[in-house]
Amino acid sequence: MITINISEQTLKYKDRSYLISSALNGVGEIEGSYCTPIGKFKIYTKVGQDLPDNSVLVSRQATGEIYNKALSIQHPDRDWILTRILWLEGSEERNQNTKDRYIYIHGSPDETIMGKPGSKGCIRMRNKDVVELFENVQIGEDVVIMKS
Repeated sequence: MITINISEQTLKYKDRSYLISSALNGVGEIEGSYCTPIGKFKIYTKVGQDLPDNSVLVSRQATGEIYNKALSIQHPDRDWILTRILWLEGSEERNQNTKDRYIYIHGSPDETIMGKPGSKGCIRMRNKDVVELFENVQIGEDVVIMKS
């Protein structure tokens, strides 16, 4: 089981702990709120198997781009989703819209600050960390996201 603690900005899986970045807008389940939902979830699907680190994903598809500073400058308003995606599906009534909100655990640019909220609802991780997690979890695996 993956356990995400919003107040600590950590994701724990088995004996590993990773710094993450959850939503800048806090927690919540309302569509369009840009909040991170809380409660019980499952991994709906995994996207990005065997992609190179820093591969850019848009609408869960690799664009063929590899994230770099020049690309960042060229597209300053992109919400960068890199390397791997673990797409979450809500397991409770309050978070049933999670999959339709496209809430993921995903990789981020190296300069993204971890340990501090900053996303638009997803759980951001370092690329090397999300690759490690991706390789060890299964579709259908339980995820819990809690405030503290």
